[in-house]
Amino acid sequence: MLILVGVLALAVAIGVPLVQRLTRPASEALPLSTVATVALPGRDSRFDYADLDAGAHRLFLAHMGDGTLLELDTRTNKVIATVADLPTVTGVIVVPELHRVFASAAGAGQVVTIDEDTATVLARAPAGSFPDGLAYVPTTGQVWISDEDGGAETVLDARTGQPVATVPLGGEAGNVRYDPAGDRILVDVQTANQVAVIDPHTRTILSRAPVPDCDHDHGLLVADGRAFVACDGNNKLLTLALPGLTKLGALDVGDGPDVLAIDPARRLLYVAAESGDVTTVDLRPAAGRVTGRAHLADNAHVVAIDPTTGRAYFPVPDTGAGHPGLVITAPSQETHP
Repeated sequence: MLILVGVLALAVAIGVPLVQRLTRPASEALPLSTVATVALPGRDSRFDYADLDAGAHRLFLAHMGDGTLLELDTRTNKVIATVADLPTVTGVIVVPELHRVFASAAGAGQVVTIDEDTATVLARAPAGSFPDGLAYVPTTGQVWISDEDGGAETVLDARTGQPVATVPLGGEAGNVRYDPAGDRILVDVQTANQVAVIDPHTRTILSRAPVPDCDHDHGLLVADGRAFVACDGNNKLLTLALPGLTKLGALDVGDGPDVLAIDPARRLLYVAAESGDVTTVDLRPAAGRVTGRAHLADNAHVVAIDPTTGRAYFPVPDTGAGHPGLVITAPSQETHP
């Protein structure tokens, strides 16, 4: 009761309506249906990022709590390989043209290069104190890795698997993405509430764009001619115009928004949150429009989408049976443009 009184006093003092301060956005049915829930190996522990090679029908899941990378065939939904000895594995990306997978083993401070076809480790290299999200730059043949705690980007030669540079950011590194239209790197500087714009050829910071109305910009996606920023401190999704990164709008999403993914055929953005809430956003309006917001599964904060089928993959620590699993959804017919 004392806490509530304090909140009341604060809301009145700063002139913010109490309803605005305390009311969470209403749930709205997701335009999705669950088509399968697949059991996964390992302990009932946290997953982090995921990535998908649609052409090869391969899905890669970073099982952070288990220190493993799972490789699944999306035609059968079966695990076909497990890469072990990846302590606290966080970020993962697949680069189909190189037949390479890159994973951040944060517990070892390494980025690990893996052969996509054989699931064998090709190289390990230092990548800071807590390597996390990754992005591939095809114009330089390099992988950029966010060192979250170290406040920097590690730049890796994708063919040799060895680091070539470090770019300090001046704050905690959130997610990192490549903007192909501008041939530049965008990275969240989450403790400064900024997006840093970097030339990947010279590895110099070109500009820093503030993200208004955003607390702790962590998630990031460049797609559909815009940049999308997930603010996990105040549960917002910001839409920014490219190339200038000017704000187009802000939407309410689930508690602790983390991973963003797009279904390009339907122009539908998915926001997966730590709470297990998923928000879907129609990208046809410039600022986006929420089409669904609901709880999908506990800890469903990771999502990868197959652009050819529209199926979305959400790895979770426990499906209710005491073991990890993969929740697979398909879009409803009415989500088609």
